[in-house]
Amino acid sequence: MPSQTVWITGASSGIGEALALRYAVDGASLVLSARRKDELERVAGLCRDAGLPADQVLVLPLDVTNWESLPGAVQSVLDTFGSIDLLVNNAGVSQRSLCQDTDMAVYQKLMDVDVMGQIALTKAVLPHMQERGAGHLAVTASVAGKVGVSERTGYCAAKHAVMGFFDALRAEVEGQGIDVSTIVPGFIRTDISRNALAGDGSTFGKLDDNIAGGMDVTECAEVVFKGLSAKKREIPVGKGKEMAALWIKRLSPEVLFRLTKA
Repeated sequence: MPSQTVWITGASSGIGEALALRYAVDGASLVLSARRKDELERVAGLCRDAGLPADQVLVLPLDVTNWESLPGAVQSVLDTFGSIDLLVNNAGVSQRSLCQDTDMAVYQKLMDVDVMGQIALTKAVLPHMQERGAGHLAVTASVAGKVGVSERTGYCAAKHAVMGFFDALRAEVEGQGIDVSTIVPGFIRTDISRNALAGDGSTFGKLDDNIAGGMDVTECAEVVFKGLSAKKREIPVGKGKEMAALWIKRLSPEVLFRLTKA
């Protein structure tokens, strides 16, 4: 049976890297995308070390904000592997700044990378899946896509947006044999806070305490892998108190608002 082709953006670090390694162990054909080719090559090497044949790993550097390049990237994947079975939209950037201290250019970048880039690549891949009558689209959202917290106004706005887009897309395509999953991580031990944008657009450069105490990224990837394999529509992943916020928001938004204020 041919292996499935899995395309992961943001594959050069964090959750994307860990997912790539998990799918490598599973024997999937992998497309690894991010902006940093050297880091993608490093991850590709780890996938080969995990036993994946070299011809089953395609390093495809990509900037999801360059919409014009995306159809060509899709064609490169199809030329190499013939199909795209699963697209994991995992590219993204976070934020650490108060609203009044945040330049509008920072908000624009958050929307361009975390929202419009995910939409643009999904739209580029979607016709292929519709033609086949099969496929799986996923996006890494966040608990911040359901809960608003301080110093994340732009990030929360972006993640709320992708949750809404992919939930609506699911309603459009489920009858076409296409699955849509939203991945909802809480605090996962990655460099997301170090790489976050400060209010002036510079790199935040610090590790948050809650990130440092979060779920191990390999454990996170296992949960996501199992959820995607089961075609779950929504995949919460985390182990801290932030995960309880998902239920509190549903049951009593007012209680959650008071807790986040505190």
